[in-house]
Amino acid sequence: MAEHDEHSSFIKTPQQLIVVVLLAFVVPIFGIVMLVQLVVNRPHADPAALAPESVSARLKPTGSVEINAAAAAGGGAKSAEDIVKETCAACHQAGVANAPKLGDKAAWAPRLKQGLNGLLASVIKGKGAMPPRAGTSFTDEELASAVVLMANEAGGSLKAPAAAAAAKK
Repeated sequence: MAEHDEHSSFIKTPQQLIVVVLLAFVVPIFGIVMLVQLVVNRPHADPAALAPESVSARLKPTGSVEINAAAAAGGGAKSAEDIVKETCAACHQAGVANAPKLGDKAAWAPRLKQGLNGLLASVIKGKGAMPPRAGTSFTDEELASAVVLMANEAGGSLKAPAAAAAAKK
């Protein structure tokens, strides 16, 4: 076992002595410089940060939700063809959830017996997997014109409602 020599140092070579002496001066000076910088250079706010435009830009919502924005932007009623293509065809084209397919006379025959009022009531209240108003905010006249178009494609002879017929002229 090695005995401990009380007169020995952890510095064994002249290179180690030079490094320790340099660090003994450099580290405290670096620390003093950093403290002076901290005290002298206090953080300051951007003068334009409190301008009304800057504040409103930071507070504005990141996004917005517009429901049925396309219909509102158009300003008028949508045509029956557009409603069927954009909304109804999603389920009635493929027969999703037992929806009668477009043009399928056999599937539409029992429904056609209800007439326009019965079919329109089903659309407005919702039926099966179809939500009320087919999940849209179309007016009764727009929905009725779409129902007439789909029913007549399947062999029905329904008449378009008066308001929708007058709007088409």
